[in-house]
Amino acid sequence: MAQQSHVSKAVILVAGLGTRLLPATKSQPKEMLPVGRKPVVQYVVEEMEQAGINQILFVTGRKKWSIEDHFDRDPELEERLGNDDLELAERLPNFDTLLHVFYTRQSVQTGQADAVRLAQEFVGDEPFVVAFGDTIIKGGNLLRRMIDSHAQSGAVCTMAVERVAPQDAHRYGVVRPTGEAGPDFAIAGIVEKPPRGSEPSNFAVVPRYIMNREIFEATRLTLPGKGNELWLADSIEVLIKQQQLVRCVELASEEVRYDIGNFETYFKAFIDFALSDEKYGYLVRQHLLRKTATL
Repeated sequence: MAQQSHVSKAVILVAGLGTRLLPATKSQPKEMLPVGRKPVVQYVVEEMEQAGINQILFVTGRKKWSIEDHFDRDPELEERLGNDDLELAERLPNFDTLLHVFYTRQSVQTGQADAVRLAQEFVGDEPFVVAFGDTIIKGGNLLRRMIDSHAQSGAVCTMAVERVAPQDAHRYGVVRPTGEAGPDFAIAGIVEKPPRGSEPSNFAVVPRYIMNREIFEATRLTLPGKGNELWLADSIEVLIKQQQLVRCVELASEEVRYDIGNFETYFKAFIDFALSDEKYGYLVRQHLLRKTATL
């Protein structure tokens, strides 16, 4: 029987070291790098809130305390800006009082699957969202569609995917559809960064998942993979081998994924968000037009 179409809890993974963004990430988490006017992770939290999530657990690591500071209230700053700059005060993180944020630490970097395992007590028996804190989804309402699909299908895991160029598929986790793939489909396998030429499809995993409690047993059965880490894709493959139903929801045309994983993707994301800024976008566009004229 399909479950009710409601998910209230999310687990956001923010424990990664961000080494590909050094030296910018030497003293701050990559999730706190600004994209436009906000740090990366604020976009992720806003996405959760818009989907009806009211409890969030951050799985953090060392040197991630600035994430906690960012989502904590600062009454002194609020009062000062309230008196001097109302416009700026309104841009501070100001989430609904019904949104509750919690933190736990992954002290040893053993992989994504182990990070998800740390959330077992937090989520209990409820289906829950898993999101990576370094990936922004712009536009659309992906999570809402995923939650509805998960409830209607009775899947134990529903993940987001997007079509990528076939020559780029080896850079991602890639799924193998059970048959003809559409906007919402079941899969028969998943592999993390397959060797070039062995990709089962060009459907790349987007790090947004709806999961049931079965994932926790799967993480315990997961063996170390690439880099001797416990990969979430391998845990999902365990579910598939147990004959559990795993499904995918494809990103809609208006939904854009931004992985802040290296400087190329970070620069592109910042440019896109700057161009769409309601106040400064026009000025940035004019600047770029002047610059491109000299190239």
